[in-house]
Amino acid sequence: MDDLLITGSNAELIGEAKQTLHSSFKVKDLGELRYFLGIEVLRSKEGILLTQRKYALQLISEAGLAAAKPISTPIELNQKLTTIDYDKHVGVKGEGELADIGSYQRLIGKLLYLTITRPDLSFAVQVLSQFMQHPKQSHWNAALRVVRYVKSAPGLEFC
Repeated sequence: MDDLLITGSNAELIGEAKQTLHSSFKVKDLGELRYFLGIEVLRSKEGILLTQRKYALQLISEAGLAAAKPISTPIELNQKLTTIDYDKHVGVKGEGELADIGSYQRLIGKLLYLTITRPDLSFAVQVLSQFMQHPKQSHWNAALRVVRYVKSAPGLEFC
């Protein structure tokens, strides 16, 4: 195990848990939590603030959108995304399956992880996750739109 987070409202019980672990394993106490699994934890008088700003900036860079113009909504209004099977059923031709399905799946996975601190992305990412098995170019473009939306406020926090 690499990292372990112990939390609770009773400092005495937390201390006991640390002692028990320390007696059985080689454990190093890193003190107050600052980062955990890509999530930055900030404390103030008002409470605890969680942010994935660094993760969001890395995602923007990996998607190749560092120079792209940010946008104000994660998904187009009234956008209709359809499956390949639906397109075949209604006779729509032209758009086939995306050549690199793995890239789409990885991007959607990263966006899903970002929804931990960005609930504003949840609907768009949930819609896009429905096309994980057979994504089309329109699905890829919609996923990149979500990344461009993240670029408009990469450090949006969750309290």
